[in-house]
Amino acid sequence: QVQLEESGGGSVQAGGSLRLSCGASGATNSIVTMAWFRQPLANQREGVAVIYAGGSTYYSGAVKGRFTISQDRAKNTVYLQMNSLKPEDTAMYYCAASRTGGSWYFPDNYSYWGQGTQVTVSS
Repeated sequence: QVQLEESGGGSVQAGGSLRLSCGASGATNSIVTMAWFRQPLANQREGVAVIYAGGSTYYSGAVKGRFTISQDRAKNTVYLQMNSLKPEDTAMYYCAASRTGGSWYFPDNYSYWGQGTQVTVSS
């Protein structure tokens, strides 16, 4: 089992920045992929960014160039640095971990989820 806990959400004005953190505990050696998803109110959960065990990263088109995913293996923590935030980035942000890989963009490929942290961007 893997436990994930997010932190760092909050309210910010458009153009501002936030950094989200996701701490992993438990059977972390089994993780091959960690990702951030977001779910705006009444919408489906969507992939934001992913980092593989080897360090490769990918981003959704909506955040590419503004968000950066990184990891600190010693701390079992993944970060999401969010810059130039826009009102449309407002959502609940979730950290997810996968043991099996697969297409990173699909929530069904992740077995473990955090409880979420709210990000609100005002215009």
